[in-house]
Formats: sequence, structure tokens, C-alpha cells
Amino acid sequence: MSQTINFYSIFRLNTDGSIEPIHPVRIGSAQLGPGVRFGPGVLFGNIDISKYIGRNFSVEIINGVYVIVGIF
Repeated sequence: MSQTINFYSIFRLNTDGSIEPIHPVRIGSAQLGPGVRFGPGVLFGNIDISKYIGRNFSVEIINGVYVIVGIF
């Protein structure tokens, strides 16, 4: 079952402007975890996460992985 979680509960904005997952995250077929940094324009499952900073995400947590199923 999915739940609604805010961007900042899934990702951290670093001082250099990069975005980093706080938990293991799956977006489409891409899975990334803490320590992976990316910036604007990087696509995961055809989604540029930087365009959704501060928004709410619909996620399913499966074996500790936050699977993003929607963005509001």
C-alpha cells in the first residue's frame, strides 16, 4: 500500500546544490541510495527529481526501499 511522504523525508539537498537520497530509493528501474549525488537535469525513469523539490511523493516501502509511484 502506498503512502504520501514529502520530498525532504526521502531526499536531502546538499550545500553544493546536489540532491541525495536519505534512504534507498527506486524510481522506475533505477535504484539509488545514500551517497549517490545528482543535480538538475539528471533523469531517473524519465523524471528530473529536481523539478519536484518540496513536493509530496506517493511511495511504497518494499524491503526498506522507497519505491516512488507518484508525485503530487
